[in-house]
Amino acid sequence: MAVLASMAMGNVMAQALPAGLQALDATVEQVRGQFQVPGIAVAVVKDGQVVMARGWGVREQGKPAPVDADTLFAIASNTKAMTATALSVLAQEGKLSLDDKVIDHLPWFRMGDAYVTREMTLRDLLVHRSGLGLGAGDLLFWPTTDYSTREVVQRLANVPLSGGFRERYAYDNILYGVAQLVIEEVSGQSFADFLQQRIFTPAGMAGTRFNADHLQRGDKAAVGHALYDWKDLRTVAPLTWHNNSAAGGVYSSVNDMARWMNVQLAGGRLPGGDARLFDDKRQQQMWSVVTPQAVAEPAVPELAPMKPNFAGYGEGWSLSDYRGQKLVWHTGGWPGMVSRVTLVPEQKLGIVVLTNQEVGAAFNAITYSVLDAMLGAPAHDWVDAYAKAVAKGRSNADEQWDKHVAARVAGSTPSLALAGYAATYRDRWYGDVIVQQQGDALRLRFSRTPMLVGTLEHWQHDTFIVRWDDRSLNADAFVNFALDVDGKVSSARMQAVSSLTDFSFDFQDLDLRRQQP
Repeated sequence: MAVLASMAMGNVMAQALPAGLQALDATVEQVRGQFQVPGIAVAVVKDGQVVMARGWGVREQGKPAPVDADTLFAIASNTKAMTATALSVLAQEGKLSLDDKVIDHLPWFRMGDAYVTREMTLRDLLVHRSGLGLGAGDLLFWPTTDYSTREVVQRLANVPLSGGFRERYAYDNILYGVAQLVIEEVSGQSFADFLQQRIFTPAGMAGTRFNADHLQRGDKAAVGHALYDWKDLRTVAPLTWHNNSAAGGVYSSVNDMARWMNVQLAGGRLPGGDARLFDDKRQQQMWSVVTPQAVAEPAVPELAPMKPNFAGYGEGWSLSDYRGQKLVWHTGGWPGMVSRVTLVPEQKLGIVVLTNQEVGAAFNAITYSVLDAMLGAPAHDWVDAYAKAVAKGRSNADEQWDKHVAARVAGSTPSLALAGYAATYRDRWYGDVIVQQQGDALRLRFSRTPMLVGTLEHWQHDTFIVRWDDRSLNADAFVNFALDVDGKVSSARMQAVSSLTDFSFDFQDLDLRRQQP
């Protein structure tokens, strides 16, 4: 089915929807209202053709510029499949093997364990089984820090391992930074140039950008939105991972992502000829489970139809099944923008949903609605199902907070005067976190992360809560100071206050030791 012609409809460049997807307009508008999403773009490909590609809503709330099929969104961790493809391109050319040891290409590379350092392969970088905990090391680049990519990777040597090597699945971002350096070392190009010259241009992805730093004048880029303090929808400042772009830096549109999906579904074949990015064997390896995952029970009964029979992770792709069909998919989470790419290889079907509000329920409700329509499955109210899941998640977070409040010792006071807590605290992998007294308040600052600055609010005893100045972060954290036998602060530990806080704020992995003046 060829691309359908666009037409103006209201303030949005609308497109007549094909048979089977005519309910999508109502579904997307229901999603936008239910989950407070200013703008959404969707593309569907089938049998090598673009079934539809269009947008709904606006790039920025309160402004008229519409979302269309060329609007650029941060695709976040959907970048990981591109990084895996870059390694596959080099493997196809015989310049590396995914079974190579990392230290064969980066002799200086170190993990927190000598055995893991020696045995880690390039494939291990992609499949989330290194022994690192969930999101470990993310504070080295999330929110944006002033470390270089090499400095981020060098600091891996001190990031704690919480599991056995190749023992279990635990999602990470930082090892994709290692993969980025391997690609640069082997290719002799910057990662940005490699993606542009070897993947984006051959695939026809002319509008795709390496990261936010590469957005150009005239690009129709969406603006991210978040619920400040979980309730007030506002725009968020753009963020870039200049020091780990391979994990989640790319900006793209649904038009370009449709081209990307068709290349993937065609086994690496590029449009307009016989050239390929990779062969069938490489694709089979990328789409095969390397790290099994436990199949979790759905958050609410209404989500039961999407429970898979299997789940796992391949090379840059999540793998599961739905209604008897294998799914190859990934999601992306970014401050103010989240997204999902879903492939159904046996049906030559691909779906991409890009949004400019950070609520995954929106892209999931749309994705499953489109899957059902394209697979001829029974209708199911996915918007209602995911609304109930969101409500349950918020209720669970409220219950957790109520438990903290109930356990709090009311009326307790700090053991020391505020000046007793003011100091520089050093973590071996992150670096310095600085606590300063300003008048009658304590201020906390992450030395390499300009956005992480906030005020310490006393909670109980020697525990405070840091309230970040930037309320879009939704990442307030407990800060618990430990005293030595002489009654002086010796160290501090942190943990997020809310279970809704993004896992990339890995405060719990910090071991902050007070430095002597």
